[in-house]
Amino acid sequence: MTAVEPSAVMRAQRPAGAAPCIDATAENLPFADHSFDAAMAFATIDHWPDPIAGLREMRRVARRVVVFTCDPSAADLFWLNRDYLPEFAALWADRPSLSDLAEAIGARTEPVLVPWDCVDGFYHAFWRRPEAYLDEHIRSGMSIWARVGPEVENRVVNDLRADLASGRWAERNGHLAGLDVAELGLRLLVA
Repeated sequence: MTAVEPSAVMRAQRPAGAAPCIDATAENLPFADHSFDAAMAFATIDHWPDPIAGLREMRRVARRVVVFTCDPSAADLFWLNRDYLPEFAALWADRPSLSDLAEAIGARTEPVLVPWDCVDGFYHAFWRRPEAYLDEHIRSGMSIWARVGPEVENRVVNDLRADLASGRWAERNGHLAGLDVAELGLRLLVA
């Protein structure tokens, strides 16, 4: 296994004993054709300057490609986007559609249901535990807050805190308490 990370800060945070990590970008992978059995990207293509080129590079160097991403056209399935973070849609406005991404590498798309007790800590992980989004430590592991900026983050946190205290969040989203998994617009691209 070889990790690819263009950020020196992120490379420096890798734990001891982690897989080797090289300084490169998805759009320009320094590997020969078909060097790997598989290539994977998890919640990252929204950061790539050219996601189509990055996906094609993954396809070039690997026989199989699996990418975890979201379908921006389904962003409102997640209450945090719908009710508190309308800026989410703007982050995807000039990006290729999910179908364009899939077509670029001949991938099929599959929905990813998120379990209520997901421990990964990615943006959608706490859909049934809204109070987690009030925790600065938890939010610090989610790149979206850096992308929207501290003013928006503070507004979201304050609005969510108020709605949790008043019961408004539960009025709008109480049906989630009975779900074990949720469809939040997350997708796998599999090629």
